[in-house]
Amino acid sequence: MSNVAVTDPNGRGSPSEPRENLRAAHDNWETVIGLEIHAQLATRSKIFSGSPTAYGAPPNTQANLIDLGYPGVLPVLNAEAVRMAVKFGLAIGARIASHSVFARKNYFYPDLPKGYQISQYELPIVAQGALDILHEDGARKRIGITRAHLEEDAGKSLHEGLAGWTGIDLNRAGTPLLEIVSEPDLRSAREAVAYMKKVHTLVRYLEICDGNMQEGSFRCDANVSVRRRGSEKLGTRAEIKNVNSFRFVEKAIHYEVARQIELIEAGGRVVQETRLYDPDKGETRSMRTKEEANDYRYFPDPDLLPLAVPPSLIEEVRRSLPELPDQKAERLASQYGLSAYDAGVLTASRELASYYEEVVRRVPGEPKLAANWVMGELAAALNRDNLDIARSRLSPARLAGLLERIGDATISGKIAKEVFEAMWTSGRDADAIIAEKGLKQITDSAAIERVIEEIMAKNPGQLADYRAGKDKLFGFFVGQVMKATQGKANPAQVNELLKRKLSS
Repeated sequence: MSNVAVTDPNGRGSPSEPRENLRAAHDNWETVIGLEIHAQLATRSKIFSGSPTAYGAPPNTQANLIDLGYPGVLPVLNAEAVRMAVKFGLAIGARIASHSVFARKNYFYPDLPKGYQISQYELPIVAQGALDILHEDGARKRIGITRAHLEEDAGKSLHEGLAGWTGIDLNRAGTPLLEIVSEPDLRSAREAVAYMKKVHTLVRYLEICDGNMQEGSFRCDANVSVRRRGSEKLGTRAEIKNVNSFRFVEKAIHYEVARQIELIEAGGRVVQETRLYDPDKGETRSMRTKEEANDYRYFPDPDLLPLAVPPSLIEEVRRSLPELPDQKAERLASQYGLSAYDAGVLTASRELASYYEEVVRRVPGEPKLAANWVMGELAAALNRDNLDIARSRLSPARLAGLLERIGDATISGKIAKEVFEAMWTSGRDADAIIAEKGLKQITDSAAIERVIEEIMAKNPGQLADYRAGKDKLFGFFVGQVMKATQGKANPAQVNELLKRKLSS
């Protein structure tokens, strides 16, 4: 098990840089994490009303009497939300309940006008599933999923620009959520992020959630505890609420693990509570004492009949399932000879996988080269310009055109990077840029030999040293030839001809 990185208990320093004097103490502890992921379902209307769910509308313009909790109004379940929950359940190999029940979770908060949230408690629609995560060394770990249940979201409290007042926006009230609850199988912040990313990928593949974390469509609560290494008994957990960034989840867990270990080591005890992560200070802070289930006084909602899911619906949804991420990764690895890691990266989204396969279709003999460029130069350019693959400035056809010129030795891999940058900024094809800049690779052996001979003549000392046994000088001669040809000489030919010439 990898060591958990820690940070200063007061929030100073980077959570990714453990303090050496605490490492030994922390090695005696094991981290236990469970995630509750909230995925906003991509329905056009809310879970119990006909109000729209579009993001960004002016406050309180997408809330009707049901969302506002007016007396006498009755909720009506959105059938599409049920289908989406079933779809997720089938994708994780879970049991789909033929009979599930909606309950009222009672608590008071300003953005919950009814005074209760409609959720599922004892009888959820999805139970007992699992997802596999992949470690960097290729090892797989199965993470159990206890349940996934349907519920409605609450509204939102607004503070900014209100001069000491709190505004309430109920546009989000009643938005359908699928809450995905893992088993406490995660043992590090890195595993938690890997699992969260896996769920994020899956819900987007299934097209049941857009996964937009900035808009709050995909967020999680992290339940974190520590226990003495080797102990079977779980420690007291703290729940870190509403984290909507992979990076923040990792940092929040690192901080919380360090806080709990140092608290216990100092003779204190962890209190079960809800905490918030402050990204500006890099620390978690107490929000409220963690409630138990009986504090919410769950009881079946009298306005909603039990939900019956017939076998015919389950089979209909099963037939509609797309190729899932793990299936696609296995196929890419088998079909194109990719490593499990490469296949996993390329299937992180349906759009990325489709882009890669379109490139390979156009340059069928170069699947590994295509993978390297999609995961390398293309991914770097997208990250640099904050673009997703759907908004790439380079189409699969244009990237394939560049790879063709590498494959037929028109340009070297090094020059290809220069061509790529020009293609990215100008939108032009590789051939046009190669011709305009005169970047065509030199493959004439006689021309390369002449350059080699000139370099040898100009550097008699280095030549003598090389022939006397200083083999490292070979790199010097390669560099001089490439410099003299402005990087245009074919590297493989340069190496072959240099070996022959320098040894003669």
